[in-house]
Amino acid sequence: MSGYFILAILALAFVVTFQIAKASEYVSVLKGEEKTFRQNNRINAFLFIIFLVGGLAAAWWCNEAFYGKTLLAQPAASEHGEKIDLMLMITIAVTGVVFILTQVLLFWFAYKYQYTEKRVAYFFPHNNKLELIWTVVPAIFLTVLVGYGLYFWLKMTGDAPKDAQIVEITGKQFNWMVRYPGKDKVLGRKNYRLTDASSGNALGVDWEDGASHDDLEATEVHLVVNKPVQLVINAQDVIHDVGLVHFRLKMDAVPGIPTTLWFTPKYTTAQMKEITGNKNFVYEISCDQMCGAGHYSMRGVIVVETQAEYDAWLATKKPQYVILQEQNNPAPAAADSTSASKPLAQMN
Repeated sequence: MSGYFILAILALAFVVTFQIAKASEYVSVLKGEEKTFRQNNRINAFLFIIFLVGGLAAAWWCNEAFYGKTLLAQPAASEHGEKIDLMLMITIAVTGVVFILTQVLLFWFAYKYQYTEKRVAYFFPHNNKLELIWTVVPAIFLTVLVGYGLYFWLKMTGDAPKDAQIVEITGKQFNWMVRYPGKDKVLGRKNYRLTDASSGNALGVDWEDGASHDDLEATEVHLVVNKPVQLVINAQDVIHDVGLVHFRLKMDAVPGIPTTLWFTPKYTTAQMKEITGNKNFVYEISCDQMCGAGHYSMRGVIVVETQAEYDAWLATKKPQYVILQEQNNPAPAAADSTSASKPLAQMN
């Protein structure tokens, strides 16, 4: 029923618009076409100026009213993010100046050079100097901006510092899985053929690789403040995207093609709660690539903490290999400790 009601309203609006147009034509005939044309032309020229002033005022008001609710009102939470913010501000400044200048001229010219009987149009078909200026100057600015962005892109996707923390993030519909290397600081080998969540191997880790025996798995990302971290990013099903809005970073998670990026967190979660004035603040991982019906719910949590807090959290975690050994090979407390090192290949 509501659909028919909407169609009826649209039909009525069309009829009203048509009747207004016909009435305007009759008025033009009565008053004279030329007189009506000049009158409408003056009105439209004046409305151009009203729209220009009103539009700029509205844009400024929106900025004042809503800027505090944007991420730009909060400091970037990583060193790379500060450079990204600077690049964004430079881009906005350059394009903003061009936008305001061209729009002011556009609407002012429409008013100043409105039709009059005394003015004769001057045809200006071509000018090599002007063509060169408005082609070369924008090209130079765009080249600088693209080069600036490319420099920081290559920096954050390049080699991380040798002392960087390593964290693996794997996306699947519709959650994130996290893995940390153990004391050897090396992530164990994975094989997608071994992926079996029902047996406790949701990441497809190859337990025959000794480097995997001390790897830790979690549902949250824990990072140490002021310490570089390299993210190793994977996907198990479709393309996802690790969005780190507070750090001003993002990276695609592509099935079969691991991607990496690194950054240095600047503020702990507790510090950001004070900075933002939000006692419920948390760093989040969002999926910035439409990945299915549950895309909206694909949210992860990042905890940035001090080294001491990180070490205390780490001490509560057991390697996934050990957890699975205990689940699948229960033994009395006095049993031979060598049983905990049996390979888990049969579980896959």
